[in-house]
Amino acid sequence: MFRKTTAILLALSLVCLLAACGGKTESTETQTQEGAVMTNLAKIDMTKWQYNADDNVYYQIDIAYCETPADAANETLAVFVPGAYFLGTDNGDGTYTCELATQTVNGFTAETAPIVMPINTPGYSAMAALTDYASGAKDYTDAGFVYVHAGCRGRDAGAPAGVTDLKAAVRFLRYTDDVCAGDAERIFTFGMSGGGAQSALMGATGDSDLYTPYLEQIGAVMGVSDAVCGSMDWCPITNLDSADAAYEWMMGSTRSGLSDDGQAISDALAAQFAAYINSAGIRDESGNVLTLEESESGIYQSGSYYDYLKSVIETSLNNFLSDTSFPYTASSASGGGRGMGGPGGGQGDFDGELPDDLKEKIENGELQGFGKPDGDDAADTTKIEDMDNITRNETSGGLSLSGTYETAQDYIDALNETGAWVTYDADSNTASITSIDAFVQAMKQASKNLGAFDQLDGGQGENTLFGYGDGSGAHFDAALAQILADLGSDYADDYAVDLQKTDSAGSVAAQRLAMYSPLYYLLASEEGYGTSTVAKYWRIRTGIAQSDTALTTEVNLALALESYDGVESVDFETVWAQGHVEAERTGSSTDNFVAWVQACLA
Repeated sequence: MFRKTTAILLALSLVCLLAACGGKTESTETQTQEGAVMTNLAKIDMTKWQYNADDNVYYQIDIAYCETPADAANETLAVFVPGAYFLGTDNGDGTYTCELATQTVNGFTAETAPIVMPINTPGYSAMAALTDYASGAKDYTDAGFVYVHAGCRGRDAGAPAGVTDLKAAVRFLRYTDDVCAGDAERIFTFGMSGGGAQSALMGATGDSDLYTPYLEQIGAVMGVSDAVCGSMDWCPITNLDSADAAYEWMMGSTRSGLSDDGQAISDALAAQFAAYINSAGIRDESGNVLTLEESESGIYQSGSYYDYLKSVIETSLNNFLSDTSFPYTASSASGGGRGMGGPGGGQGDFDGELPDDLKEKIENGELQGFGKPDGDDAADTTKIEDMDNITRNETSGGLSLSGTYETAQDYIDALNETGAWVTYDADSNTASITSIDAFVQAMKQASKNLGAFDQLDGGQGENTLFGYGDGSGAHFDAALAQILADLGSDYADDYAVDLQKTDSAGSVAAQRLAMYSPLYYLLASEEGYGTSTVAKYWRIRTGIAQSDTALTTEVNLALALESYDGVESVDFETVWAQGHVEAERTGSSTDNFVAWVQACLA
């Protein structure tokens, strides 16, 4: 009822707003109150456009989207508009006065064009505001999209700062929708890793009242919606309320050298994940509630949820066998994903805002997912998160596939090199696996320390995310805190203290964690269910071999969306032989994202 009432009120507000404006105009007056809209921000000034003739793109940078920014260097946005959508008059000083044209680009007009927003926040880092033209915007403007780059605060500011800023940007786009090209009811966010997580949050948390005090703090436009139309998420590091437990349930068996206390913590977290699943009410596509059961070996490695996850792994492998033409060279395809959804669509173009040493690494092909300019991925040996200070360890074992495999059977034999766990039928070109544990031992071993996201010493990037704006880390996982207390761990007191701290809006860790967990809004078993406006369209991709998070993260998100009333489509796939990259079965991430947006709006 709350969600429907909110939608009705917002719809009435927008009707009043459009009636007052009479459709898209060139008004640039600062608005203090317009119907239910409250702000002192100026709308986009249609006399200050710049023009890139080579790309046929009009653009503006350094547009304020909130009145009292907490980080003025980052909290501005830039807009890039296909030249066909404007009639521009040269002002003689390098700027243009523009009015809307009636031309079309790929079936879109200035009135109907979707707006795409990249979220380049690896490890929940800040996304710097642009200071110049972004050449990669052309990939999207050529498709008829309006491209909006909104800078936002990072994890040092503490959750929910990043998503708050992105919401403020979306609100500004709705506020100025009567002036500029692009349809603010057709906003699609896209991102990778921490950016994928915040893209998922933008899709799940639209109009959530929990964000109101934070939006008020930065002077966001009030009285308009911050919901988006679609969310594209590659390898989203999200649902942090259950992520530590999920990591141990799926990959804890691959750890070695743990102390007795450490092993006890790992085992307790794995059991905690089973308790979580059995209370969550997650359903498969047929509406069956999925559960975990105790097993003779391992920890809760049985039940309908286990069987479903095993089938996801097998589907991923069989898609790979179907997609791949043999001979197949593992070194060139295993790193075939892309970067983080930035300008240029996965080439990692951060428009000059990255530190020089990281830009040099990108140029040298040293960061996986960015690739060398010539497309040679063979040198991609370092994960994207090397730039985000997230703590990782090398895995202690597992398969290392390289070289050329002449046939599918040769590849299967390589998978079984250290022990048979894949069964292959050459006649049907399909395979099955013996167990999830066999899969993780071979291909998805743990690489993060115990307490994968809420690290025991508070040193993980997500600890900083749930800190209190001073750059220091804080603990946030109440389930892990209880386990430590039950075990009499020396860490228990640190967790207890951190869980009671409050931020500038008076919120404790549990409240902030809920705001940063999509499933809080998507599962009927959660208090936040039905309190947000959820995006209609979703596309989720993940490299199945990544050790950055458990596969359950993406699977649970996809299943919760499948069951959520109002979500029209969920396009979810895992990609075999790829890790923590913009994973795609075929084609480029940019082209596939563009095609998906077009299909959603067809």
